[in-house]
Amino acid sequence: MKSTGIVRKVDELGRVVLPIELRRNMGIEIKDSLEIFVDENMIILKKYEPADIFTGSMEDLIDFKGKKVSKASILEMARIAGMEVKE
Repeated sequence: MKSTGIVRKVDELGRVVLPIELRRNMGIEIKDSLEIFVDENMIILKKYEPADIFTGSMEDLIDFKGKKVSKASILEMARIAGMEVKE
């Protein structure tokens, strides 16, 4: 992990402003979602990218009842259910 040398204060509502330079470099746009991770004493922010809820794959995603599922997972579930699958 490398330091940017940027220091920001947390406001009374717990918000921290990410400088425009960082947002541009990381491809973070207004209204983008950030995923929050905790590792011991560190808080890590990552641009959220939807993934298959079963495998974590980010390819060929379909939205099913508010969840992301890949076509590969759907085909596998169909096979497990005993359905004939044509690809």
